[in-house]
Amino acid sequence: MEIILLEKVDNVGGIGDRVRVKSGYARNFLIPQGKATLATAANIAKFEARRAELEAKAAAELAAAQARAKKLEGLVLKITMQAGAEGKLFGSVGTVDIAEAIGKRGVSVERSEVRLPDGPLRVAGDHEVVLHLHTDVDVSLKVVIEAEEAANA
Repeated sequence: MEIILLEKVDNVGGIGDRVRVKSGYARNFLIPQGKATLATAANIAKFEARRAELEAKAAAELAAAQARAKKLEGLVLKITMQAGAEGKLFGSVGTVDIAEAIGKRGVSVERSEVRLPDGPLRVAGDHEVVLHLHTDVDVSLKVVIEAEEAANA
């Protein structure tokens, strides 16, 4: 299925690109999310009329993401959790915990922007976490999980 992208999409293309994608991806994700439209003659003309507006909106979103990234650069999060003798946590630290900890620092981050490729953090110590703020903006963040002594140890 041929579509026109209305915004930049990872691994597909940028604004205004006419690309062929699988019809299910277009019908179920790209078009309902407002990221693309069908590549018909009428839609191509409509897109060309709105091109400057869409590009300005994309530039504003990128600038906002870069501003958030500047605030997060060099940030070290310290999270205290109960842990056993070997440093294994009673529970885990997930995307929600990290997003809340960053929010307490004054920068809003959605849990979907926190990337934990190896799953939740289950061991005390230093961990590197990547925040995917925009398709072009990724920020590396250091998370230090400190072990809180269990009361009955």
